[in-house]
Amino acid sequence: MPPPLQDPNPNPNPNPIHLQFIDLCYKLKLHKPSGNGVIRSVFSGEYNKVQERTVLNGITGMVNPGELMAVLGPSGSGKSTFLNAIGGRLPEQCFDGKILVNGRKVTKTVLKRTGFVTQDDVLYPHLTVRETLIFCALLRLPKSLSRREKTAVADSVIAEVGLGKCADTIIGNTFIRGVSGGERKRVSIAHEMLMNPSLLILDEPTSGLDSTAAHKLVSTLSGLAHEKGKTVVTSVHQPSSRVFQMFDTVLVLSEGRCIYFGKGSEAMRYFESVDFRPSFPVNPADFLLDLANGVWQQDTQTEKERPNVKQTLVSSYNDLLASKVRDACLDAPSEKAHMPIKSPEPKAYRTRCANGLNTWFNQFTVLMQRSLKERKHETFNPLRVFQVIAASLLSGFMWWHSDFRDIQDRLGLLFFISIFWGVFPSFNAVFAFPQDRAVFTKEQASGMYSLSSYFMARIVGDAPMELILPTMFLSITYWMCGLKPELGAFILTLLILLSYVLVSQGLGFAVGAIIMDAKQASTVVTVTMLAFVLTGGYYVHKVPGFIAWMKYISTTFYSYRLLIRVQYGQGRDIWYLLGCFQHSDKHASCKFIEDDIEGQMSTASCIGILLIMFFGYRLLAYLALRRITA
Repeated sequence: MPPPLQDPNPNPNPNPIHLQFIDLCYKLKLHKPSGNGVIRSVFSGEYNKVQERTVLNGITGMVNPGELMAVLGPSGSGKSTFLNAIGGRLPEQCFDGKILVNGRKVTKTVLKRTGFVTQDDVLYPHLTVRETLIFCALLRLPKSLSRREKTAVADSVIAEVGLGKCADTIIGNTFIRGVSGGERKRVSIAHEMLMNPSLLILDEPTSGLDSTAAHKLVSTLSGLAHEKGKTVVTSVHQPSSRVFQMFDTVLVLSEGRCIYFGKGSEAMRYFESVDFRPSFPVNPADFLLDLANGVWQQDTQTEKERPNVKQTLVSSYNDLLASKVRDACLDAPSEKAHMPIKSPEPKAYRTRCANGLNTWFNQFTVLMQRSLKERKHETFNPLRVFQVIAASLLSGFMWWHSDFRDIQDRLGLLFFISIFWGVFPSFNAVFAFPQDRAVFTKEQASGMYSLSSYFMARIVGDAPMELILPTMFLSITYWMCGLKPELGAFILTLLILLSYVLVSQGLGFAVGAIIMDAKQASTVVTVTMLAFVLTGGYYVHKVPGFIAWMKYISTTFYSYRLLIRVQYGQGRDIWYLLGCFQHSDKHASCKFIEDDIEGQMSTASCIGILLIMFFGYRLLAYLALRRITA
């Protein structure tokens, strides 16, 4: 039986990492009702009873520089939890055992030299491969490097991971054609390679790839380990035999327990030594996964799932290998002095792990540039532009050159404008943060930028693009409908409309950030805008007292008042033109104008309240986002 591990002789790496994990245990606390049903459990006091589920149980091993270690096991065996633990993504108090780097505890400096590639490729679909990596380089690389040097690093990484042919192709997604799945995974790896990590951790990078693409990807990882001297740890669900042969070290998990740890080339010999051998030639990875699932085919006729298979394998490992693995870990060199330190890379490449974060303004500038490049495709989507132009033309023809004295029709037009530009921007903005959550969470975990710089770049970058469509709308509708034919009146109307759009957008930002679920948030913002429209001052004459307060928090209420005052002044003239003094059964607009005459809400007050709402909604959105990073 071979020893579980031997120290390889990789090519030079100026910052090698020897990773050791000893007796790693992780228990997940669950609040579950008893088997008597939820209601009975609540009355019996057992509903909140804490149950523990063991996810990892005594995992021990080590990985050296220049090694590619694969973590194998069926779904639910603890692979992702194990990677999160060694990658520093689980708080220390959440697990037991030791994780050592070069014989010492993991520090922030070590985490900065650790790259973590998640299972899902979280990338912006409209950016090209080169743009994606250049923006990442501008954000992640230290401020001591110039923009040209950071761009050079991005280009060198593109060549390093084999993305040269598709560098100018957009990433794409399910609905937008872009790079292939294997190339998209390479982009995710390149994201982490920009920092020149000494330890690279990947969670199922071959998931969803065909056999050839998976082989090419693992070949790249093997090259990073063997040629660059990096420590590479990856989980793989079901590798082919060609892929399996490239693994230097293999860790096999079954229900959170280890059933094998050692050289990949010696795995089959070990299982044969404990009387578990295939009856015919088979892919070693398939055989190991069958054993981890408790399935062992003893002959060509029968295949049974035996409960004692897992226990037998765990016992065999504890008796034969566990002590040797532990001794190898404890005897492993704790210093990296034996590694030759050479650095053939250019200066920009060598300093990629240097300390020194980019300034807040630099983060803000880069994030806003990235946001503008990505959002322009969404904002100026042909369907959205068509929607706005169609609405402007339809309203223009419906109110074609309406008479100044046709006040009721004009009030309807002004209220329609308030409805459309209240619902449209708020409904679009509600998706902003829920859709960005995956990218934001990933980049925050990597420490790429601060929350405030991201938030400011998002709201500042979105604002100018969100104001172009309402400007187009009003430029068409205003003159077609024959509203007050004065340039000053048009400009005031446009300023009111743009302010109203920004306030409505802030409402969408706040609701989306608080709920962080696109479907639920869109429902909430729709109901909210419905309430604002009903209390906006056009439809309802007598509002019940117990909900009359709602109009004072309605954005539509204030914008509608301001739009009327641009066209008709403070209100007394329009009150007489409407004939409100002649009718006992007055239209709702009469009541609205009567309140205006009584001076309940001045123009300055309307502007001030909209200004408060503009900042208030965005402050709520920012505070809501802080929960995610807390």
